[in-house]
Amino acid sequence: QVQLVESGGGLVQPGGSLRLSCVVSGVPFSSYGMSWYRQAPGKEREIVAAIISTGRNTNYADAVKGRFTISRDNAKNMVYLQMNSLKPEDSAVYYCGAAWGYLSRPVYWGLGTQVTVSS
Repeated sequence: QVQLVESGGGLVQPGGSLRLSCVVSGVPFSSYGMSWYRQAPGKEREIVAAIISTGRNTNYADAVKGRFTISRDNAKNMVYLQMNSLKPEDSAVYYCGAAWGYLSRPVYWGLGTQVTVSS
């Protein structure tokens, strides 16, 4: 059974930071490209960041470049999203995804974690 479980979301003030975590089980984690997506109310789900299976390559949406960092620990089956300088427009449900290839659409998804940026 494949499971992706996100954690670390919450309420933060503009300019603050959060670190999201996702633990993956049921698949050979080190063979999968991992990504973070987000979906705000009334909007489509959009990619935020992606990381190749080895961790050597990453890719970011223009809206988060320079503020967010994706990383992974293949020994722990974990992927992370460090979010700094958060803005109200970053508020969304954030989803972890596992894909068969780097930058491919995920085939497995977590249930999401809510991030709210507000004063």
